[in-house]
Amino acid sequence: MKFATAALFALALATMPVAAQETRSFTDDDGRTVEIPAEPQRIASLHDLFFSVPLIELGVLPAGSHGRAAEDGSSFMRSSKMMTGVDFDTADIAFLGTGTEIDPETVAAIEPDLIILSTNQDPELFAHIAPTILLDFDRSDKFELYERLAEITGTQDRLALLEARYEQQIGQLRTLVDTGSTSVNVIAAVEGQIRSYRHFAALGRVLDDAGFAMPEAVEQVAYGQMSDHSPEMLPTMDADLVFVTYRAEMGETPQDAYDLLEATVPGYCAFLTACQNGRLIAIPRDETFVSSYGALGMLTYTLLALTTPPAGQ
Repeated sequence: MKFATAALFALALATMPVAAQETRSFTDDDGRTVEIPAEPQRIASLHDLFFSVPLIELGVLPAGSHGRAAEDGSSFMRSSKMMTGVDFDTADIAFLGTGTEIDPETVAAIEPDLIILSTNQDPELFAHIAPTILLDFDRSDKFELYERLAEITGTQDRLALLEARYEQQIGQLRTLVDTGSTSVNVIAAVEGQIRSYRHFAALGRVLDDAGFAMPEAVEQVAYGQMSDHSPEMLPTMDADLVFVTYRAEMGETPQDAYDLLEATVPGYCAFLTACQNGRLIAIPRDETFVSSYGALGMLTYTLLALTTPPAGQ
């Protein structure tokens, strides 16, 4: 019934007298060639972390976005307010739903001129509403999605400025720190396993671009991937600097991350020289995961502060 209502709504929109919109062909990550607006004005973004935040950084405010549900019943876009200041409560962006629970009728109601789907959505459910393209968020390099979004929205010049700023930041880090002689790992206790995020998402890109060394146990993990290890492998996760992550946006604290490590490997600090040397540092997971040049800059300066020698050394 809802799908029928959405189809009728879309048909009504299609018959309304509107100015002709210039279009161009775009081939999406599912191999579909779609005629999309040359300059989309009302984008429905069906993933917050990998689509909506990059769009906002590129200067394109989506008309509606996928989001997350907080414990108090409110909705938010993961990492968006921290990176951009923009969220459902600070901007005119409609909340479209969570996960795969995106109702086509809700999307149709915001009158989009372009719908960007995530990998876990079915284009056939939305194609009758507006031009619909699918971008594969399972690809290893999430910042390739950023390039695709800039292409879709014609904001390549803005992306070039963001990239130039990041290159300056990462260049400064490489100049001031002997990164090749400093090993860094990123871990978390997840479902009874020790997960390494050394190669994953925004923090993984900074570590890779800066040329930081890594533990042998994670050297063969592909870029853009994470790896799970049994608890007894914790000593092989050791490095000069070890980050442990936690979900700050879901109310977790650094102590929660340490408690999970303790529950998974009792006495964990004895197995990590980084911990014994005060070099086990808890950081929010949300800012390390998001596809954001703001996050890249924050993480670059965090690493600079933590790896440059203190006074007197």
